[in-house]
Amino acid sequence: MAIVDYQLIATGFQGGSLVKWAGLANGDTGRPFQQPAHNDRSVHVKGAFGVGGTCIIEGSNELLPATYATLNDPQGNPLSFGAEKIEAILENVLSIRPRISAGDGDTAIDVYLLLVGGSK
Repeated sequence: MAIVDYQLIATGFQGGSLVKWAGLANGDTGRPFQQPAHNDRSVHVKGAFGVGGTCIIEGSNELLPATYATLNDPQGNPLSFGAEKIEAILENVLSIRPRISAGDGDTAIDVYLLLVGGSK
């Protein structure tokens, strides 16, 4: 159960950010990323999910988050992944993080968060 730091990845395009949390294991959470000025967000979850591995994308609007809620795709489905997938994120929140809620010793999940448009 670790808090995994994110890294900002240079993309060569302006007006957006690409954030990566690498090697998330069972019980890990990603350090929250804060940049709510971007109005379009998508998440790509990939890697080794192991047995029962699940990645949940969470958000909070608290300045110093004490609690997080599961975010949703544009159809209102919770962003909970048991296999590789790319989804848009419906809510615009202050903080976004991934959390691995289940898995085994083989679980090693990478999460990419792309934020574009509307930056100030």
